[in-house]
Amino acid sequence: MSQRQRAWMLPFLTRVCGAAVRVYYRFTAEGVAPRSGPVLFVANHPNSIVDAVVATAAAGRPIRFLAKAPLFEEQLMGWLVRAAGAIPVYRRQDDPALMERNATVFEAVHQALAAGDAVGIFPEGLSHSEPSLARLRTGAARISLGAANREEIRFPIVPIGIIHRQKERFRSDTLALVGPPVGWTDLAGRGEDDVEAVRELTRRIEAALREVTVNVERLEDRPMIECAEAIYASELGLEMSGERRVYRLRQATETLTRLRREEPERVERLSDDVESFGWTLDVLGLKPGDLDRAVRLRAAAGWSLKVFGLLVLLGPLAAAGHVVFFVPYQATGWIATRPRVSVERRSSWKLLAGAALYLTWIALISVAAGLLLSTGWGVAALIGLPGLALVTQFVRERWREARAQAHRVRLLRRTGDVRERLLAKRRSLARELDGLRGRP
Repeated sequence: MSQRQRAWMLPFLTRVCGAAVRVYYRFTAEGVAPRSGPVLFVANHPNSIVDAVVATAAAGRPIRFLAKAPLFEEQLMGWLVRAAGAIPVYRRQDDPALMERNATVFEAVHQALAAGDAVGIFPEGLSHSEPSLARLRTGAARISLGAANREEIRFPIVPIGIIHRQKERFRSDTLALVGPPVGWTDLAGRGEDDVEAVRELTRRIEAALREVTVNVERLEDRPMIECAEAIYASELGLEMSGERRVYRLRQATETLTRLRREEPERVERLSDDVESFGWTLDVLGLKPGDLDRAVRLRAAAGWSLKVFGLLVLLGPLAAAGHVVFFVPYQATGWIATRPRVSVERRSSWKLLAGAALYLTWIALISVAAGLLLSTGWGVAALIGLPGLALVTQFVRERWREARAQAHRVRLLRRTGDVRERLLAKRRSLARELDGLRGRP
């Protein structure tokens, strides 16, 4: 039986990944990926196996990812990557003696592309928490040039940028940007042994990935840049999410890098001002955009009534769901925070262990209901419990939003003078940031 035939999950992969990532994150995908025919997707790699789930959801089609060989030996991960049609790749740091097997890896990828499959690769070679793209390996370029030269397969190389607000946090914001294909038709006939062609295509892939990701010089720069972007966007009334926000973050990063060379003292002062402003808002439980809203009692009261009605309607179901799923919810958190689970793999463990625990728990309750009550009750539990879990999560999020909204209304109405001072400070910082962005 071929590896393609063993990948029984592949036909369902898009829906499974789409559902999983939307349950775990507040997920948004932008850009259009080729929906049919061979394609090589290249993506950055900040979050272990979750990145494959996010990229598949963004592409809207099954992707056969290259995955490091040790994953295939793990009990849970191995079963999953084999079922998803992943192709093992042998890395020197895992076992130098197995490096010779990579010739068969290239053949497997070429066969997949020839069959019209989408193949995915993380050119950085490893998952990491660094503030910028790691140095790209040449595998994506060599695979592409080899397929084009030896197998005469033509396909686009499409970048996917994965951008997390807080990658290890449940229900945090995650954006996937699908960029335009990399231009490489002029290199297609030169072959994988042409060192200059491999180097040039790797450079183009890196440039394409940098266009759909945010890369900063220092890890500590990221919060400051995000705060500066939020100040700028809220003051000018700009879109607060999506591709435009990523573009502004990249622009801010480039400006910071340039000014560090040209005007280091000015950068230090402005950074301190932005961080101080952000710290003040954090203490108050606010964001820069909150200073503009939630101060009119009529609007706040109307919104509160809607949320209150929703809580009255769905609250009993959510309370029942909290009790029913208390055990898998706590167990998932416990597993993901074990010392042996690194930060890069924490989300993967939460996602995979959570899915396994919740599904097992639902199956156990359904079987118990069928044995203790009747077959009908067992079937009803099997059908209804997944919906109950989703309702519970939905109500929990609305409740948190309602509490945050009430806090904003109360705080901003009681401290009108503080709000005006903060607005004035935000206006001043936005003006200075705008001036810096406009400089050559």
